[in-house]
Amino acid sequence: MTQSSSNPLNKGDKLALLRETEVISVPFGKAITLPEGETVEVMQARGSTVSIGHQGRLYMVEGRNLDALGLPPVERPVLAKGASNEQILEFAWEQLRTCFDPEIPVNIVDLGLVYGMKVVDLLDGRKMLNIKMTLTAPGCGMGEVIAADARRKIQGAEDLSQVNTEIVFSPPWSREMMSEDARLELGMF
Repeated sequence: MTQSSSNPLNKGDKLALLRETEVISVPFGKAITLPEGETVEVMQARGSTVSIGHQGRLYMVEGRNLDALGLPPVERPVLAKGASNEQILEFAWEQLRTCFDPEIPVNIVDLGLVYGMKVVDLLDGRKMLNIKMTLTAPGCGMGEVIAADARRKIQGAEDLSQVNTEIVFSPPWSREMMSEDARLELGMF
């Protein structure tokens, strides 16, 4: 979901929640419920989540709850059973491109935060996906929130029994790891 005529949400828009809504607190990653009618401010509407401000705090609204903001909910994409390891990796990269730091308008792949992925075939026939990723700074409190968002989205691949995210700091992230599009979006030429 990006801003377009079909998504009328823009940064700074204020609106009342249409129903009681589960949101994820940023940077703590704890799920809480905001009551129907609460006024929230749109901070960012990218990927399949919307970042909102409420009473001085930042929250993330997941795709399945977007109807509370007047948008159609976004269901988790599914990759049917029987997919090859290459198809699983392609699906995983697509899903990671829908994961955003709630404060940065660039997905984690284009930010250069994903160092790699590997599908592991387990002895019992199940498959596991291991992801190595980093953060823009070692003290960033968003790491587990972003990693959990990535895991939830990738678990739509029915052949995967497990998705592991490992946050690493070697090599350290630098803005040279960002795609050219990401540098343009953030004004970091």
